[in-house]
Amino acid sequence: MTLLFLLNAVLFGAGLAMDAFSVSLANGLHDTKMKTGKAMQIAGSFAVFQTLMPLTGWLCVHTIATIFTSFQKFIPWIALGLLLYIGIGMLKEGFSNEKEEESAALTFRELMLQSVATSIDALSVGFTIAEFPFHMALIESLIIGIVTMIICLAGLEIGKKAGTALAGKATILGGIILIGIGIEIFVSSFF
Repeated sequence: MTLLFLLNAVLFGAGLAMDAFSVSLANGLHDTKMKTGKAMQIAGSFAVFQTLMPLTGWLCVHTIATIFTSFQKFIPWIALGLLLYIGIGMLKEGFSNEKEEESAALTFRELMLQSVATSIDALSVGFTIAEFPFHMALIESLIIGIVTMIICLAGLEIGKKAGTALAGKATILGGIILIGIGIEIFVSSFF
């Protein structure tokens, strides 16, 4: 393990965490009164998935590489579908006049969908770390997860502060952000 290895892992983490950061920002906009425990749960969920996905990719390369290669073309479609689903739901809620205070809470199901949608592209990282022995792939993945958690906590805090300033329009903005991320993941897969 070298300084270059560590720097590479941190940069991978920062790059992969950008989608999760944006979704965290949207979650903070959506729930401006979010407690610290909930913020840790959200950031932790994103971090766990960002840690597991590269390891899953690494495992696929070492076991079922041909199946994973054919699955890879569906990754942008899956991310787009999940984020559109969540984003459209937030838009509907934001435009609804009957919005209850309780509705700001992110459900477990929504959190899992967000976590998968923002981390599914990290499966591809498994290909780039395939030459590493398992312990090095694990260290790389753990660093990616830690960086993701830090970045997501920052996104949640920024979103909460901005959401307070935006008041009732924050849910609509959050939905637009999620839809935009889904479209960006989908379009960037073609380039």
